[in-house]
Amino acid sequence: MTFWEHLEQLRKVIFRALFIVLAIMVVLLGFKTFLFDSVVLAPLSGDFFLYRWIDAALGLLGMTSLSEFSLSLINVDLSAQFFTHLKITFYMALIISVPYIIYLVWGFVSPALYQNEKRWVRGSFVLASVLFYLGVLVGYSFVFPLTLRFLATYQVSDAVPNTISLLSYISSFLSLILIMGLAFEIPAVAALLSRVGILTKQILKKYRKYAVVAAMVLSAVITPSGDAFTMLMVALPLYFLYELSIILSKNSITNNDIDK
Repeated sequence: MTFWEHLEQLRKVIFRALFIVLAIMVVLLGFKTFLFDSVVLAPLSGDFFLYRWIDAALGLLGMTSLSEFSLSLINVDLSAQFFTHLKITFYMALIISVPYIIYLVWGFVSPALYQNEKRWVRGSFVLASVLFYLGVLVGYSFVFPLTLRFLATYQVSDAVPNTISLLSYISSFLSLILIMGLAFEIPAVAALLSRVGILTKQILKKYRKYAVVAAMVLSAVITPSGDAFTMLMVALPLYFLYELSIILSKNSITNNDIDK
C-alpha cells in the first residue's frame, strides 16, 4: 500500500472509533441519574462500599471505625452542570470503548507484522485491555475515594471550612481514574518490548532502586492536587506495576523465540 492508502485506512480507524464512542455516549445520556448518583458521586457518601469495608476491617481488629463522612458539592458556574454531564458521558463512553478501539488498532497494524510478531502483539493488546480496566477499577475503588476523604476532611483551622466545587471534584475524579488506567498499561508495554528483545528481566531488576524514585516523581507530576497523600496513593501502585513488569518480562530473547 502507498502512504496515502495507509493514511486512508488510519482515517477509517479513527472515524470508526469516534462513531462507537459517540454511539455509546448517546445511550449513556439517558442514564444521567444512575451515572451520577450511583457511580460518579457515590464516593461522596459515607455509605460508599470502600468506607464500609474499612469499617468492617477495623471492627474485626477491635479498632475504632472511621468518622462519619458526607460531602456536598456546590456549583458556581451557570453552565457547569450541563457541560459536566456531557464531559462525564464522553469519558465513560471512551472507557467502555477501549476494547473495540484496541481491536481497531490491532486490525490496522497486524498486516504489517510477521506471524511471530502477531502472536506477541495480539497478546499484549489483550493484556492492555484487561490492565486498563483493572487500573480504572483501582483508581475508582481505592485511590480516588481515599484521596477525596483525606483532602475533603483536612483543615488548617476550623475557621476555614472546606467547600468543594463540582468542577474541582470532576477534574480530580477523571484525572485519577484515567491516570491509573493508563499507568496499568506499563506491564503490557514491558512484556511486548521484552518479546522483541528491547527489554529484559535483568535490565528491569538492575534499575529497580531507581524505579522507586521514578514512581514518586511521576506521581508528583500526574496527581492533580500535588499533596503527599495522593502522591503516595499513586506511587505505590506504580511501583507494584514495575514489579509486575519484571515478572512478565523474559530473561532474554533467543533464536528459538524468533523462529517460533
